[in-house]
Amino acid sequence: PERLRHITQSPFVIYLKGDLIENDIWGVAIVGTRRYSDYGRQITGELARMLAGYGITVISGLARGIDGIAHQGSLDAGGRTIAVLGNGLDIIYPPEHKKLTERIVNHGALISDYPIGTPPDGSNFPPRNRIISGLAKMVIVIEAGQKSGALITAGYAAEQGKEVFAVPGKITSPASKGTNLLIKQGAHPLLSAQDVLDLLNMSLISEQRTVQKTLPSDPREALLFQAVGDEPQHVDEISSQVNLPIEEVTSTLALMELKGMVRKTFGMKYVAVRDMMIDYRSRSNLNGEGS
Repeated sequence: PERLRHITQSPFVIYLKGDLIENDIWGVAIVGTRRYSDYGRQITGELARMLAGYGITVISGLARGIDGIAHQGSLDAGGRTIAVLGNGLDIIYPPEHKKLTERIVNHGALISDYPIGTPPDGSNFPPRNRIISGLAKMVIVIEAGQKSGALITAGYAAEQGKEVFAVPGKITSPASKGTNLLIKQGAHPLLSAQDVLDLLNMSLISEQRTVQKTLPSDPREALLFQAVGDEPQHVDEISSQVNLPIEEVTSTLALMELKGMVRKTFGMKYVAVRDMMIDYRSRSNLNGEGS
């Protein structure tokens, strides 16, 4: 790939299984820890599926945890994904990803700069991260501890002049120590999928594909969407209205923000996205649910 010709330590040769297409130049890397939380798992899956819906290739490293979830999410949404390996293409690592690699080959590619027969030695993975970031238009770190390999990928991305996003998390969560540090160091905080689309210079309505707006279908999301309404409301008020624990409300609202359903404002307040609210009310009235 042309992009890899211009990175530091550009590989002399690339081994490929599958295929690369022109649209892969818009690829976005999603990386993170193997020790993910439920929060990280949900956001990774939602984000990968949403990017796939816009025809954006998801790039990751096939590792356990966030990487595997990102590949799976893209494929489940009918998208393309590229896995960059730290071993030869003839070796499947981790072994439980055998079926996943078969799907990737059919809907994307496996890539490695290690010769056939190279085992998955731990020292192989940090250098391979330069290829993940090198192939991508930008890098998103979902969750990462302070010593996570995902931070190495973010470092390579910065060296290569790529944009880096990090998902903010609780300051007490070990899985968010690295991402919060990245934000402190200047990475973009990922607050919604629109943040990524804006930097890709893509509009919410793709010129190449008609994308249906994601209206609430999950009962919990629908309940929260109605509670949020047109005026900003504090998360505590929303929690009281729907009679759900604050942690559950916060995590669900974070996912809804990624979907573009709600917007977070100053002071932990949320408001429904106006055109989404209009569409939702129209649909409810058609279904006989409105007043």
